[in-house]
Amino acid sequence: MAGQITTLQRQKRNSERVSVYLDGVYAFALPALEAVKLRREQYLSDQEIEALKTLDLRAKAYEQAVRFLAVRPRSVWEVRQKLERYRSRQKESLAAAHIDWVTDKLMEQGYLNDEEFARFWVEQRNQFKPLAPRALRFELQRKGIAERTIESVLDGAVDAQAAALQAARSQARRWRTMDAETFQKKMAAFLQRRGFSWAVVWDVLEQSWQEMLDEKAD
Repeated sequence: MAGQITTLQRQKRNSERVSVYLDGVYAFALPALEAVKLRREQYLSDQEIEALKTLDLRAKAYEQAVRFLAVRPRSVWEVRQKLERYRSRQKESLAAAHIDWVTDKLMEQGYLNDEEFARFWVEQRNQFKPLAPRALRFELQRKGIAERTIESVLDGAVDAQAAALQAARSQARRWRTMDAETFQKKMAAFLQRRGFSWAVVWDVLEQSWQEMLDEKAD
């Protein structure tokens, strides 16, 4: 496999990658930013070639992770799962150590931070889909967030009563034509699915029903 570089050719389909030819035969490809460090007639040993291939595997995995993070913030566990799926689709031998390297690099760069992610998640839920603290805890656990981080983030971040009332208000408009009994049954089931305790649900039921009556009267 060792040999002399005869050609460094930018790829037509992806100008950010360069094909490397050794002794006139295609050997491997690299990101353009890494390929500029090579030169024609340079001799590459087997060890150097393996090191360059490892670098390329890491670079491609890193790119996958960055694209994944571009959609929204993610937990470390989510990124690792994404890379595991990417790994299973690749013919190349992306090792667990490469995934570790990518997540470590992203954490060093500040792109991955489980505490910041957890705070983002709770804020988004509070604003767009209010949940009870126990439901939020369950969601964060499923995202791979450590218990002590969950405790820290949830401490004082959610007022269950206020969250339940906000959730009820968002739903009540859809049930304006219902009678009191039907409304309360449906609302109770809805709030319990959001993880709220019966004590909280009971307090919110009467208030949400009364608010809807007042709105109708106006």
